[in-house]
Amino acid sequence: MRVDIFATGSPLAAINQVIGGTAYDGKLFLVGGSVRDLLMGREPKDFDIVLEGDALALAHFLSEKGIAESFPAVYPRFGTAMVRIAGFDVELASARKESYEETSRKPHVEPATLLDDMRRRDFTVNALMIDLRSRETIDLLGQGLADLKAKVLRTPLDPDDTFYDDPLRMMRAVRFKHALGFEFAPGLPTADQAMEDLRALGLLAEFWPELLAMVDVDQGKFHHLPVWEHSLLVVRNAGPGDAILALAALMHDIGKPSTRFIDEKGDTRFFGHEVVGEKMAEDLLRRLHFSTKETQEVGKLVRSHMRLGSSPNFTPTAARRLVEADANSLRPGVKTLDLSQIHSQLAAVQKATPRSELESPLSGREIADALGIEPGPEVGKWKRWLTERVLEGELSPRDKEVAMSMLLKEAG
Repeated sequence: MRVDIFATGSPLAAINQVIGGTAYDGKLFLVGGSVRDLLMGREPKDFDIVLEGDALALAHFLSEKGIAESFPAVYPRFGTAMVRIAGFDVELASARKESYEETSRKPHVEPATLLDDMRRRDFTVNALMIDLRSRETIDLLGQGLADLKAKVLRTPLDPDDTFYDDPLRMMRAVRFKHALGFEFAPGLPTADQAMEDLRALGLLAEFWPELLAMVDVDQGKFHHLPVWEHSLLVVRNAGPGDAILALAALMHDIGKPSTRFIDEKGDTRFFGHEVVGEKMAEDLLRRLHFSTKETQEVGKLVRSHMRLGSSPNFTPTAARRLVEADANSLRPGVKTLDLSQIHSQLAAVQKATPRSELESPLSGREIADALGIEPGPEVGKWKRWLTERVLEGELSPRDKEVAMSMLLKEAG
């Protein structure tokens, strides 16, 4: 064990000092993720202690002994308490059983043995304990140490029972698998694999159902993968370390399923999918309570991934990486952008071109009057088409006359 959790000044050393010779001596056990991390050579961020007894009374005892930095927070319903010791959060918990009713996700809690408590936990690798007095590692289930060594995630009970009790454990399974490298050969796991696991387990349907519409959507001759698989490849190509870029890569084509059509030549097209995708991505992130800044940044990237200048106020580095990741995910052999020119082109466009210079010369009202149609989605479609012509350099953003001529000709 490379991290000494009992070193002088640590919270566990402080606890051991005051419980010596008391009823708590030899009855307290470090448990859960902190034990797992310690055995993996990782430094724990907090500590969980379990005992067969009254955790609330233990919290008050530690407070009375003067080692708690503040009065403990207690949760009688669950038999738990939180104390702050030596700069660390320490959760104290009475060993317990939990049961659920069909109509409620709030568990019924009752006192239990340590073995019962380990059985109610999510995975065997999180059901290991360390005796605070002897410092011995204890595996009451008889499987946790072997699973930790093999990097296997296994539920203490039948998976149906463990996940029924707390469905969020399925999310934790994906997080542990990819954050800790469980069930993988040596090397870092990737975000695209995590998203595919969420889809395969049916979890995307619970919180990001919009993404499922991308599955099995064919993209035509320029792409060798359907939209979902292509998007995962773009996530991988975008690389690690930037959550905003990863989210934008995942959702850059989220608007394709609803905009897909086959043109007169038989080619698959996704007219205006980046504009539709921007709104969908922002709606999705707002629903999940991402910040306004994060939501807008992802939305701008989604909209700008097709045309380098469509979001002049966004960071060149993030936009460039998304464009490159998307271009590198096309069918092998397809001619893509000259990526060597992207860096200077993007920087120049973003520096010199205000957003007003990248919009349709005609307003929605002017388009509706010209085509004799009512305001609505059809008008938006044609306005986006004119904006595309501006972004392509085929039309000046100030030339209403040419824009009107192009519109009438295209609309036939």
